Amino acid sequence: MSELYIRVAEDENEEPMEIPSEDDGTVLLSSVAAQFPGACGLRYRNPESQCMRGVRLVEGVLHAPENEWGNLVYVVNYPKDNKRKMEEIDAASAVKVKRGFQKTSDLIVLGLPWKTTEQDLKDYFSTFGEVIMVQVKRDAKTGNSKGFGFVRFADYETQTKVITQRHMIDGRWCDCKLPNSKVCPDEPMRSRKIFVGRCTEDMTPDELRQYFMQYGEVTDVFIPKPFRAFAFVTFADDQVAQALCGEDLIIKGVSVHISNAEPKHNNIHQLFRNFPGGIASLATQMFGRSQYQSPSSHV
Repeated sequence: MSELYIRVAEDENEEPMEIPSEDDGTVLLSSVAAQFPGACGLRYRNPESQCMRGVRLVEGVLHAPENEWGNLVYVVNYPKDNKRKMEEIDAASAVKVKRGFQKTSDLIVLGLPWKTTEQDLKDYFSTFGEVIMVQVKRDAKTGNSKGFGFVRFADYETQTKVITQRHMIDGRWCDCKLPNSKVCPDEPMRSRKIFVGRCTEDMTPDELRQYFMQYGEVTDVFIPKPFRAFAFVTFADDQVAQALCGEDLIIKGVSVHISNAEPKHNNIHQLFRNFPGGIASLATQMFGRSQYQSPSSHV
């Protein structure tokens, strides 16, 4: 009997592969296993009864049903335990692939020295892993750095590692984090102003300005008079302001809390509930007015 090929598939609905037969018309199980690792036999659907039938296997040799392979598609048999293990391996591989392709994000780098260039930024962060984008934000008119930038990594694990630590870049400690910036499409613009809570009376506008300039360009500082134990700082870029929200910072040895400059009334009351002298009520009243009409005496 001349050599012929039989059609074999892993499943009835999959595209079959042609497997060569031997000179006597039989097919070696090893030929099937070479294309379908772990195969232990073949089966086919009987055209008359529509039931699945097994192909006779003798000492590693598969024999054609009724001495003719015909134009049927033969489906591979696997040992049950082996099939279960293969499915488990495929599931584990799918999880690894999903993790491996987890999307990275642009990270904001706060507190950059004014002299830091994009090449400096790339050289530094390349020590952690592959960098696919760096940007130092600059003033459109002067070209001077705004004191912050962005970096994106190719690998998600690298991103996770970077945001868990502080970074010494060009002699200054910098913070690298995910921008605190998810806003509704309906919001035309995020606030550039932050609320600095727990201030002490000896803090001056100049001192606050100098402190917050390490994160980016500061356009305005306002400490209410009479003193209310809080202040407002406005940045040139809203991304800097949003990235600082939720942070506790140390200024002149005092821990201050940073939040959005447009909190709800109850949040303000909660923030000042432990302060004496009715400060909570005063703060709530101030926030209740039209959004922070800043006096002309701002620094």
